[in-house]
Amino acid sequence: MIVSGVIVVGVDGSETSHQALRWAAEEARLRSARLVALYAWSFIPPQPLGEPGMLAVSAGDLPGQLDAEGEAARLTLDDAVSDVLGPDPGIDVERKLVEREAGEVLVAESEDADLVVVGSHGRSGLTAALLGSVSRHVVDHSKCPVVVVKQRK
Repeated sequence: MIVSGVIVVGVDGSETSHQALRWAAEEARLRSARLVALYAWSFIPPQPLGEPGMLAVSAGDLPGQLDAEGEAARLTLDDAVSDVLGPDPGIDVERKLVEREAGEVLVAESEDADLVVVGSHGRSGLTAALLGSVSRHVVDHSKCPVVVVKQRK
């Protein structure tokens, strides 16, 4: 099969991202494109323990925690791809893990993609303004077309 183009889809383990992955895989089949299933994650180390003015003590094994977070991200991505696409998806699927903010990673990936697909959790109003929106960021800054798959009720 001749592969024509690249479709990038953001995966975060939610049902909405599973719906986006399903949509992106079908589009990749129609276009004979390669699918990049991308999971972006950020490690936020725990705050050191200690009283103000005293020498703080590390809140744990930071390298171990970082490794555990990375492994959890890998498992989430692997589970999503396996659960949604099955053992033989019939398309070329690349699984990609990146430790960085999801919106920024998807925008960077859009430079070499023909299409970016993201799910939308359906937040609106004040909630969206306070929490931010990966899909909104990608739509506003992507270098290629973006499809936003809305959450089905």
